[in-house]
Amino acid sequence: MDVSIPSMSQQAHRPSGRMSAQVYELLKGRLVSGEFAPESWIRVESLKVEYGVSKQPIMDALRMLNADGLVEIIPQVGCQVASYTATEIADFFSMFGGIEGSIASAAAIRATREQLNELRRISDQIAQLRDLTDSSQRSQAYLSLNREFHATIYAMADSRIMTELSQRMHDLSDFLINTSGVPGALSGALNDRHDDHERIIEALTQGDAEMARSLTHAHIATTAHITHHE
Repeated sequence: MDVSIPSMSQQAHRPSGRMSAQVYELLKGRLVSGEFAPESWIRVESLKVEYGVSKQPIMDALRMLNADGLVEIIPQVGCQVASYTATEIADFFSMFGGIEGSIASAAAIRATREQLNELRRISDQIAQLRDLTDSSQRSQAYLSLNREFHATIYAMADSRIMTELSQRMHDLSDFLINTSGVPGALSGALNDRHDDHERIIEALTQGDAEMARSLTHAHIATTAHITHHE
């Protein structure tokens, strides 16, 4: 795997924080994509060799990932990929839906015509995913476009504090989806998810803040059922 991180000797002049941030982003991407199964062990020594860095940046990255809820550091034992119960997952998506709903409510008031057109463009791309026959490919393509869809709503809301909080939660959301054990987790729900998006777009276009909030909350909250109870 080409991780694009020079060796320690090559980076000796760089601050440790920069290497820690690079390792953090690389590991986060792998965790969010579902490369590591829940409760599997993260081997620090293996990562040192793989990334060509010392132990410190690895530990710094793991501490940040622990704060993100993606791994669990067990003192005197090691570091495991996080695992959550069905109840915890349902609680998370309900809470995440509340935050996304608040963002959509603000977006309904502040959206521009150009932003609404961009949202429709992304929704049209999601609709075209129906033509993909591979469920895993369809699910991953949906997750990518779905993040674009919601990022556009964040831009409409024009609220940095809500956006930064929601982006972190979106990482945990994708992690939970990709480690659910359900092959092509959202593939079978593509039509329903697209219909949700279309209704959200309509509420945003009408400037209906409460409807946008309600639809978005429901859209996010049902993710727990789709990905963990099929």
